[in-house]
Amino acid sequence: MIILALILGASLYGSTVDWMHDYDKALSKAKTEQKDVYLFIGADVCRFCDLFKEKTLSKKEVIDTLQEDYILLYLSRDQHKIPKRFATQGVPRHYFLTPCGKIIHEDIGSREPAGFYSILDEVDLKRE
Repeated sequence: MIILALILGASLYGSTVDWMHDYDKALSKAKTEQKDVYLFIGADVCRFCDLFKEKTLSKKEVIDTLQEDYILLYLSRDQHKIPKRFATQGVPRHYFLTPCGKIIHEDIGSREPAGFYSILDEVDLKRE
């Protein structure tokens, strides 16, 4: 189980994906690059987080889509400082934020790529 978690964790932190792990730095980068922020809150031991990483975040097309429009921020409730305004119980949690930190949309749970694309569509509608 630990080996599987390390392998899945490596896919999240892979060299082709530029995940940040500091909320304030991510907002600063978002302002500079004029992008929104995708905040993925997970936990070190979370089967649904691992499933989301394996089924969805391992797909190149999903990551490419995210990187085009968002600064990617991953915060583990077990390792990182998470601002108190974000829920950390019931992970995985997904927050889509403006560069100023305003929540555009929030969601919870593991999604396969098609379901995750539906969330992205909803974010686009709320952004307009």
